[in-house]
Amino acid sequence: MGIVVVGTVAFDTVETPFGKGEDVLGGSATYFSTSASFFTDVSLVAVVGEDFPEEHVSFLRSREIDTDGLVRIPGKTFHWTGRYGYDLNEAQTLDTQLNVLMEFRPDLPPRYRETEVLFLANIDPELQLEVLDQVKSPKLVACDTMNFWISSKPAALKEVLRRVDIVIINEGEARQFTGEANLVKAARQIMALGCKRLVIKRGEYGVLMFAGDSIFAAPAYPLESVFDPTGAGDTFAGGFMGYLANTGDFTEDGMRQAIVFGSVMASFNVEDFSLDRLKSLTYPEIEERFRHFRALTRFQGLAADGQDV
Repeated sequence: MGIVVVGTVAFDTVETPFGKGEDVLGGSATYFSTSASFFTDVSLVAVVGEDFPEEHVSFLRSREIDTDGLVRIPGKTFHWTGRYGYDLNEAQTLDTQLNVLMEFRPDLPPRYRETEVLFLANIDPELQLEVLDQVKSPKLVACDTMNFWISSKPAALKEVLRRVDIVIINEGEARQFTGEANLVKAARQIMALGCKRLVIKRGEYGVLMFAGDSIFAAPAYPLESVFDPTGAGDTFAGGFMGYLANTGDFTEDGMRQAIVFGSVMASFNVEDFSLDRLKSLTYPEIEERFRHFRALTRFQGLAADGQDV
């Protein structure tokens, strides 16, 4: 199955304790589609301005990402500026210039509307609802959001969460959305809105996935060098959803496997600025790190039953 992703394609200016990248390629849909393209066909829907270099479009196409839904309109491309301290789990936003994003009204090409897998990356929830009204009968729909939309458009966001299968957010957003400090209680409140699964990203502390009475926890892959965590969550989502679309296995076991692939992809993303590490990444490297990840989390069962866990 292929994936349609609707989100942002942007310029980022990012400073971390280990360096700085100015006007580098970024955006939720960019990271997601690049990551997912290692596993399946991806069609991208976003808007850019007249200042967006053709070389960035060429990169997306080099990953065999369908860019027919990438619209160029007069104006400047969305630009985010942020800074990370030594605690790389959270960015300090210094400047956000929405630019052409203010005019964005996603209009899916006819063949995109037949997609079996849809991912609504971090954009205005009212736009996410517009996209949901355009697709016909997808088998799997997931969404992401952010603190700005939680505080500014909670009603629209709740409607989105009612209409999707999987919600992917970070732990701060889960607490903000529910007003609940305990993540398990927060997860129950969010899932009560109607989504089947909730995936909570916890940065260097890994991922939690909730489904009914089931909870799955995966650690983050331990790294010696972390240069830029920008886009790590979107890269995780791309690996997670890309693997699911590739296999078509939406069972509990399939979802858990996909969580690990998403974590593997995020671990590569943070090793360099922007998408530089993903640009040089090969699938054999992904497979090797997946095997390391599996060994990292493998342990024996209780002596009484002698079973591997």
